[in-house]
Amino acid sequence: MMQEQGQPRYAEERHRRIVELARGGGRVEVTALASSFGVSPETVRRDLAALERQGALRRTHGGAVPVERLWFEPEVAERLVTMPEEKARIARAALRFVPDSGVILLDAGTTTGALAELLPAGRDLTVVTNGLPIASSLAASPSITVYLAGGRVRGRTLAAVDDFAARFIEDLAPEVTFIGTNGVIAGRGLMTPDPAEATVKRAMIRSGRQVVLLADHTKFGREHFVRFAGIDDIDVIVTDSGLGDDAVRELEAAGVEVVRA
Repeated sequence: MMQEQGQPRYAEERHRRIVELARGGGRVEVTALASSFGVSPETVRRDLAALERQGALRRTHGGAVPVERLWFEPEVAERLVTMPEEKARIARAALRFVPDSGVILLDAGTTTGALAELLPAGRDLTVVTNGLPIASSLAASPSITVYLAGGRVRGRTLAAVDDFAARFIEDLAPEVTFIGTNGVIAGRGLMTPDPAEATVKRAMIRSGRQVVLLADHTKFGREHFVRFAGIDDIDVIVTDSGLGDDAVRELEAAGVEVVRA
């Protein structure tokens, strides 16, 4: 493979350029870098390994992301004041997927919590959730039966997690599962920082006849520790208007319906 004129020849030059591309685009891919630099994919993989050892990048499947893109998980109080208008719009748009009667699953989270607050009175609904704030907000509703999945409670998210909650959920057959996520990448799927939360989310997705992801636009492109679902496991994504057209086309090409509120 011929080296393109003006492209980095030496490792130090490539490393500097790789970091610039990763920070500018949020992610770099091995095949694209190899083609651009005129080197082999194995050379690029060695470059990425060296940059990871230096703390500049974190390697992912097929590429790498800058370390500043590896987001930490905020606590519930912080998330409640983050993107509140967008979450409210997402919740209103998600109402169209709530059945007139039957069972729905609500994942723990502030966007799913916004939907819980909008559930219409008068519908004969049973809501199963692993979110303590959601169960508490719905408990006084005369028309909604609430089940709280048991398990260890994570203080950071106020979610019941681990196998106790997952086993309870696996035996259910809800009409719709409304799921949340900490990160979405079209080529990889849905991610969360915590393996115990991932266990429950997987059970929720397996149980639901229809799976609707509620996620504001800042979740897209974020990388996290545990992958709990692929894009093809989701039927509908409800997000806000901040998600760009290119991202929507990529998701729709993967076979998922995208609703921007």
